[in-house]
Amino acid sequence: MRTDILRKTALTAAGLAFTGGAIAGPVTTALAAPTTPVSASVAQDRKGGERELGVRYEAQPNFYYCGPAAARNALSVQGKNIDVDGMAQRMGTTEAGTNSINDITPVLNKETGKDAYQSVEIPDAKADDKQTDKLRGDIVTAIDEGHAIVANIAGTATDTDGTTHSFEGGHYISVVGYRDNGNTVTIADSANPNQASYRMSVDNLADWIATRGYTA
Repeated sequence: MRTDILRKTALTAAGLAFTGGAIAGPVTTALAAPTTPVSASVAQDRKGGERELGVRYEAQPNFYYCGPAAARNALSVQGKNIDVDGMAQRMGTTEAGTNSINDITPVLNKETGKDAYQSVEIPDAKADDKQTDKLRGDIVTAIDEGHAIVANIAGTATDTDGTTHSFEGGHYISVVGYRDNGNTVTIADSANPNQASYRMSVDNLADWIATRGYTA
């Protein structure tokens, strides 16, 4: 198994079947946190170690656009409305997916007009404490600065409601909020509009990212 962040990251049809998801997009809606409603493109004041960013959510229109869709959703918290097809072209996205988080970082920086994003690798099969702590800190810093994170994940992880999310072929998601000082994060997932938003412990997220990477 390759353990670098250059692995192929397509959301496969088999992965969709496994999760029970369906690509029926694009579906556009203002996305709220699972239990904390927020208005689109507006960040809540940080209270009690938590903050959420308003997302103008859009589901991915096909099985291989998870990278561009995650980036589009992440940029929407800044009020940007990005053409997902143009973004896919710049990322080199094909039916095999988007190769690497490194293909997403420069596009995010171009759209934000500054070098706000940097790629971070978690190369091992499981995140260690140092890597998890860095992810937690990167999420809190990014969200406090008003921009969402994009993460490249693979395998199966369980959210705080006990629901499992499986993407054996790889997938991209956006991280758009945190609570409990970053120990729990809010995810915007373009794969299935019926599971557009959910929360997950940062430990589970770090292990989900392991062997791949994220941009923050």
